[in-house]
Amino acid sequence: MQTRHSTTDRVRISDVARAAGVSVGTVSKALNNTGTLKPSTREHVRSVADRLGFIADPRGRNLSSGRTYTVGFLTTDSYGRFSMPILMGAEDALAVGKMSIILSDTREDQMREDHLLRALQERRVDGLIVTNRPHGLEGPLRTDVPTVYTFDTPDAPAEHAVVTDRRSSMGLAIDHLLELGRTRILHVAGPASSRTAAPKAQAVAEHAGPALVRRTMHGDWSEAWGRRAIDIALASGHDIDAVCCDSDQIARGALERLIAHGRSVPGDVAVTGFGNWTTMSEATVPPITSIEQNLREIGRLAGSMLLDLVEGRPVPTRLLTVPPHLVVRGSTI
Repeated sequence: MQTRHSTTDRVRISDVARAAGVSVGTVSKALNNTGTLKPSTREHVRSVADRLGFIADPRGRNLSSGRTYTVGFLTTDSYGRFSMPILMGAEDALAVGKMSIILSDTREDQMREDHLLRALQERRVDGLIVTNRPHGLEGPLRTDVPTVYTFDTPDAPAEHAVVTDRRSSMGLAIDHLLELGRTRILHVAGPASSRTAAPKAQAVAEHAGPALVRRTMHGDWSEAWGRRAIDIALASGHDIDAVCCDSDQIARGALERLIAHGRSVPGDVAVTGFGNWTTMSEATVPPITSIEQNLREIGRLAGSMLLDLVEGRPVPTRLLTVPPHLVVRGSTI
């Protein structure tokens, strides 16, 4: 059985050349995908290199190409709820270009974002992926590095971005409730200051029409707010048979509070969430019907777009919108 060399006995490029029966230059061309080689030769060299456990030193490739084969990933999502699926999708795409990702959390702080951006530029990253950047931070990033925004539509329309369609998301939830015969719908949302608050509320109003029992209720992204919103709505005399929530956390709090008030879910009141965070949606009793935003696909498309930008290939469109879908569970049927 053939074995790889140990890390203390590092395989050199000359070892690969000797084992493959080719020159060192041919090995370099085959592994770096440069030069003119027969496909069979390139595949043979790569197969031998893999069998020997050869690990290329990236410094030579970096110096010759002027690239570092690294990408900065800026996020404000400390918990990884949104950033990790996007990051995983981006890695799937960027791996094709043998590019690594440096994760940096800005924590919604302008000074920290500026510092991290400078640090990434000093590392000479080839590109940036930015996700979940708050509306309050000042405009687009001040950088000449190729950049792709994800999840939220960027402030500047000229920026490259891969985003989720929140308007159609809310439409899916409301249409589902209406199709179930629900006619008295309450909309419980996150902060009114959120960049998505207005378009979500507008989409709910447009789809629900007279079935909306009152204007959108804004609070925070928590179970506590979901519970409080139900208390307020019921104390105000609203006779509701459905609650459309802007997050799974809010939906879980609302659902539990409805049951505490003696309302059955979904018998008396149907509940929908947003984000399809399975830690919340599937662990609740009954499990929550929720909107899946396809975050990993957003990341994959963003990684592919950035790779094209870095390598100078044409990018057909600056803005890609990934359609959501509804995951129906026991909170509505």
